[in-house]
Amino acid sequence: MDRTRRLRTSESLRKMLRENHVRTDELICPIFVIEGENICNPIESMPGINQYSVDRLHEIMNQIVEAGIVSVLLFGIPAHKDEVGSAAYDEEGVVPQAIRYIKSHYPEIVVIADVCLCEYTSHGHCGLVKDGIILNDETLPLLSKAAVAYAKAGADIIAPSDMMDRRVEVIREALDNAGFLYVSIMAYSAKFASGFYGPFRDAAHSAPGFGDRKTYQMDPANGKEAMNEVEEDILEGADFIIAKPAMAYMDIIKEIDNNFRVPIVAYNVSGEYSMVKAAAANGWIDEKKIVMEIMTGLKRAGAKMIITYHALDVARWIEEKR
Repeated sequence: MDRTRRLRTSESLRKMLRENHVRTDELICPIFVIEGENICNPIESMPGINQYSVDRLHEIMNQIVEAGIVSVLLFGIPAHKDEVGSAAYDEEGVVPQAIRYIKSHYPEIVVIADVCLCEYTSHGHCGLVKDGIILNDETLPLLSKAAVAYAKAGADIIAPSDMMDRRVEVIREALDNAGFLYVSIMAYSAKFASGFYGPFRDAAHSAPGFGDRKTYQMDPANGKEAMNEVEEDILEGADFIIAKPAMAYMDIIKEIDNNFRVPIVAYNVSGEYSMVKAAAANGWIDEKKIVMEIMTGLKRAGAKMIITYHALDVARWIEEKR
């Protein structure tokens, strides 16, 4: 008769046999950078998360460095928007400014720049729009311009999140032609049209002005389609694959891990973060236990790295256990 409980009789023994571990250097901390000066705006629907102007980025960056986190993901919030999202690919825009600031003051930090138009367009969609239709091929040159602008500013990794077909191929070609052969692409490949994005849209001012994003983001009911998207992006030149959201899509992460050999990044998104924060604030759950269980679950599913708004807390909890 097996007595598997023998392997759980002490904390030290459980630690020795633990299969998956969450490490600080595998966490990626998202940052919302807003155009303007002397701005630190709390985001009501994301407790503990703020929008920062470039001149106040040190407030969050110092915490990130002190926590031992080595990577950040930047989202820009411009002062003005237009139909073509021109602030997204402005070389003097808020994201290039933020990249230059971070690389100047925190050169050891890996900077990932999100590439999309939704925060920058007056209609809030991730691509150009004509007669209510989100245009695919016409959007690609603008995404490429944004990618090159961020690479010029010093970004280490470009992360296209728009879900336009062929955008990885076109961005890779544009980066190579501009001399950025070693700037990586972290593709949002398995990105679903999820209900978990609401707080992010508050934070990034990126809610669509009409309709929804179901014609370009994936149906949450589909899994095989996600494998097709991942395979296409890898063939087009993606170096990392993002699965988004994370908690309700661990099966997708596991399936990617079973079928492909590129590093997988789980995006623990805003709605997932805010639900935990709200439950913890009401005393319904132990926040630390729940968050660490989620992080461990994502690692167990196959994620190599985790984008999470819990990053600073997780880093602190990891340090406390040492």
